[in-house]
Amino acid sequence: MNGVMAIRDHLLEELELAVRTSEALIKRIQPGEWEYRPKDNMRTLLQLVRHLAAIPASDMAIMQEKTQQEVERTENSMQHTTDAHELAGRLRINYEELKRYIVSMNEDELLHKATQAFYHDHGTVQIKWLIEIVTHMFHHRSQLYNYLKQLGHELNFFMLYA
Repeated sequence: MNGVMAIRDHLLEELELAVRTSEALIKRIQPGEWEYRPKDNMRTLLQLVRHLAAIPASDMAIMQEKTQQEVERTENSMQHTTDAHELAGRLRINYEELKRYIVSMNEDELLHKATQAFYHDHGTVQIKWLIEIVTHMFHHRSQLYNYLKQLGHELNFFMLYA
């Protein structure tokens, strides 16, 4: 395996970690906690989890140059879901679909194929999109961890790397 594919695999392993630990956090949520919001200008716990679960699919849609409306449809595909296990399952499914897409690319596509998001005026190469998705997932996993800590869940730092 060459260096580019090794880096791709390392990024996918990190994304898998973000997904696996996010699933575990999501499954801890109790139905009465969904409306929790740390501040008025922040998402509710339910909005945060729906967004987190959609990231692999919505970010993949962005990197595939889908329109704003198509991305919004993907992002909002779980707007009626309130079951923690179902949301965690959707996160897993979305991750597996993204992984298949990323693994289907060859080295040249990863390094040189640039696609343009509907909100950008320039293209971004696929490997950079993958980096963006990894950081996006970890950002919102961190938010979820903090929301649950604020709700009194017994959590520890080591759970984020198990």
